[in-house]
Amino acid sequence: MAQPTDPRPERRAHLERCWQQECDIDPMILRMRLLRHQGALPQAACLEQELQPLF
Repeated sequence: MAQPTDPRPERRAHLERCWQQECDIDPMILRMRLLRHQGALPQAACLEQELQPLF
């Protein structure tokens, strides 16, 4: 069975915190895609500008 590369609990806790923070981004990306699909390109562009600094 494969061993984890870094079994320290603090590493796992740090990774869990990162995943929790990224979950807040997903609804905004989905909203931007929906706006584009609906033809609301100016609104989608505004939302895209809000997301830009995150990447």
